[in-house]
Amino acid sequence: MRMATALSVTVLAAGGIGHAVVTGLDTGITRVDPFKDMKNRPQAGHGMNVLVVGTDGRDRITAEEKKKYRLGGAPCHCTDTVMLVHISEDRERASVVSLPRDSYAEMPEHTDVNSGRKHRAHPVKLNAAYAEGGPGLTVRTVESMTGVKIDHYLEVDFTSFMRTVDAVGGVQICTTRPLKDSYTGLDLSPGTHELDGGQALQYVRSRHIDGAADLGRMQRQQRFLAALIERMTTGGVLLNPVRFREVATTMLGSVRADEEFGTDQLLALAKAMHGFTPASSEFVSVPIGDMSFPVKGIGSTVKWDAAKAQKLFQAVRDDRPLSSQKAASAKAPRAAVVDVPPRTIRVQVYNGTRTDGLGRKVDDALRATGFDTTRTPQTEAGRERGRTVVEYDPRWDRSAKSLAAALPGAELRAVAGRGPTMRVTVGGNYKGVAAVRAETGGASFEAVTGDQVVCP
Repeated sequence: MRMATALSVTVLAAGGIGHAVVTGLDTGITRVDPFKDMKNRPQAGHGMNVLVVGTDGRDRITAEEKKKYRLGGAPCHCTDTVMLVHISEDRERASVVSLPRDSYAEMPEHTDVNSGRKHRAHPVKLNAAYAEGGPGLTVRTVESMTGVKIDHYLEVDFTSFMRTVDAVGGVQICTTRPLKDSYTGLDLSPGTHELDGGQALQYVRSRHIDGAADLGRMQRQQRFLAALIERMTTGGVLLNPVRFREVATTMLGSVRADEEFGTDQLLALAKAMHGFTPASSEFVSVPIGDMSFPVKGIGSTVKWDAAKAQKLFQAVRDDRPLSSQKAASAKAPRAAVVDVPPRTIRVQVYNGTRTDGLGRKVDDALRATGFDTTRTPQTEAGRERGRTVVEYDPRWDRSAKSLAAALPGAELRAVAGRGPTMRVTVGGNYKGVAAVRAETGGASFEAVTGDQVVCP
């Protein structure tokens, strides 16, 4: 998380502030050596790869904050969040790959940092690597799983996360549905919300909101990162040297990082990243093959889709964009966030106008947006319709609302017994199909750019 933020912050140096503000900011970073004695590492690719981990450290959190944000209990000394951040060689793109903490992993041979015992290679959940071998074993495990050589390591705990969000003035988060988790205390109604550090921590930690569990939480973490980048690049932080210094000191002063990550790296990035925006970032989660892969002695783990994961990490090594969006994605229309994935919504189109071929045109447009159309549009009998109508069975009202979002100006009309297939009768007010995307995906997510997931 700090890496994504730092990349945005470095724009300030490119804007003319330079060493006068940036020099010395890395003095508060606690240093670790995660690459000590590492052998047989993957071949270096193009660009820069940073392993960013979030731990559940809460030593500096006040008793009041622990109670308010449900942070009681003893820390597990493990990684709560694991992200691989790739910075393109031209410094114009940041790709963030989320790795599920419960991922099935083959831990390399190592010595336990706590007990001193030597262990042979054995299967574990990914987040256990930190508990057994700290940053070094975590880096080795991730490199072994991904085939991607890690250049830098950054670690942040609960306390530093909260303080940094507060320092930038909070983040703006949008949701199309209620988000409530009794474990973390998160309680957001549909709409736009300004979250402070504690609330943001609740948002990125919650995993009991729906059936998506940890995968849904990773999506929210990605959405948070995009919102944080937007706040850094548009909220005045980069244009005010005093505020920048305050934010950067807070951000970097509580981070653990490798010895080589410091002021020089920030300045080098800054020279090439002028104009970095949320559209310059992209987010994806590792494709999943089995959400509940049983392992004796460990329990249920998350097994990656080996073939798809290999393609994903090959793209990282080759320094290729992960998003299907074109380079000019910032100029493309923003996709509205809907509650139900378009691919799960069956649609029958009727042409309610006298315009020949309009039914086919609408069917094609809805299919191109992701809806499951019948591909056999019909002509509506009777008088010409002035307004587009979406008829739906009340049992599928969420799907109907998601479809209506793609048809601006459409009227929703409940019809009992209609069944799961939506009926769209195109009227004279039809102006085109708007792009939409689901807020929550399944076990595998397509890459999205930051500008697609921040609030409109």
